[in-house]
Amino acid sequence: MSGMGNMNKAIPKLLIVTGASRGIGEAIAKKFLNKEYSVVNLSRKPCSLEGVINIQWDLAAREWSTELTKELCKFSEQAEQVCIVHNAAYFVADNIADTCPETLREVLEVNVVAPQRLNRLLLPHLSSGSSIIYIGSTLAEKAVSNRFSYVVSKHASIGMMRANCQDLVSKQIHTANICPGFTNTAMLQQHFEHDPEGLRDLGQQMVLGRLVEPDEIAALVAFCAENPVVNGSVYHANLGQVER
Repeated sequence: MSGMGNMNKAIPKLLIVTGASRGIGEAIAKKFLNKEYSVVNLSRKPCSLEGVINIQWDLAAREWSTELTKELCKFSEQAEQVCIVHNAAYFVADNIADTCPETLREVLEVNVVAPQRLNRLLLPHLSSGSSIIYIGSTLAEKAVSNRFSYVVSKHASIGMMRANCQDLVSKQIHTANICPGFTNTAMLQQHFEHDPEGLRDLGQQMVLGRLVEPDEIAALVAFCAENPVVNGSVYHANLGQVER
């Protein structure tokens, strides 16, 4: 684990985001930096944005070190308001017939167990106005074939958010789950590197005829973080999907 930068005095607003080394997570970090938040990224690879404090850690680790927990608590204790964004996710292509228990455990460790670990660790330090935001998926409330473990975990993320809402009654901490559709990230482009027509076809599955941009998801995350009225809500941010 390595941390870069330091916070030795109280800070007005803090974002703690997982998986901000690229894609939607990086866009979220950039958006919050521009809104004058201090930003801490927790992921295996560092976020390259200037000003982000990186704590390099594998969320799949079954045990979290004392050093890691102390560092995360130190940052949250110094903040007047904290937004936690659970963005990191582990994806495998599998189905009910071939998914072994260990694969399912690995996916759930990153997508379900790690967010709860982080919540439990930081909750005592969250002040009024803080928020817990989950990045879900279109597959959080529907399913397609050969996405078994991912679908199960993303359905669980909505259950976690709704349970958070009820468990935090009177705490003045709000929560929401944002479910992006096909998003124009480097990872998606790399996946379709040799199939540009397939990438265009994805966009045509959206009512507006294009892919979602990471900045659009980041803007919605920022809105949810700063508007408690969204508490307990699920947002499907997919430009409208064409039903076939």
